[in-house]
Amino acid sequence: MNIMQVYEILLDYYGERPHQPRRKPMVELIMTMLSHRTTARNERVAFQQLWDRFGSWEAIRDAPVEEVTEAISPVNYPGQKAPRIQAVLRIITEQRGEPNIDFLGDLPLDEALDWLTALPGVGIKTASLVMLFCFKKPVLPVDTHVHRISQRLGFVDEDTSAEKAHELLLEELPHDPYVLYNFHVAMLRHGRTLCTWSNPKCIPCPLKFTCQWYAEHGA
Repeated sequence: MNIMQVYEILLDYYGERPHQPRRKPMVELIMTMLSHRTTARNERVAFQQLWDRFGSWEAIRDAPVEEVTEAISPVNYPGQKAPRIQAVLRIITEQRGEPNIDFLGDLPLDEALDWLTALPGVGIKTASLVMLFCFKKPVLPVDTHVHRISQRLGFVDEDTSAEKAHELLLEELPHDPYVLYNFHVAMLRHGRTLCTWSNPKCIPCPLKFTCQWYAEHGA
């Protein structure tokens, strides 16, 4: 079964979603930085605490790093994420005159990705997510769920890194932002609900009969 057949099965199971920006680009960037190895709930709580405490990007940028660390304490590794977030806000302000990345939507995609990944703590997953979700550019963010499921289905080898998977999976999918968005969202939902890292729920899984992992471990 090819990747587009899996896409159709997942859309039938989880439903399609309209491809509309859910957050402003700066919010998407900072929240995605917070989300690394953290639950979605703790990501939201941490961002809300951060904004409630400081109320502006400038105030977050200029606050003592200990206070930012305390505000985002619900996420994992707040001591690493706080100084990176502040550094990102400083760099964006220095280069753009204000903490605003709306200009990325007008850049060629490769140039926008290069600009984002040059920021401290911003990798290809975060950059791709911002460009797809906010600007409807044809990229595929490969988070831990997309990566894990793609390995289990055999779309990428077990030793393929998430960074390399961005390139390999995108080669197999239409460069249509709507398709890429819904593929990402459906894989994310599947990874959170059924194809979890530990104790995956294989019996109700609509993909089990095409899954290499299930054939080896779950049958």
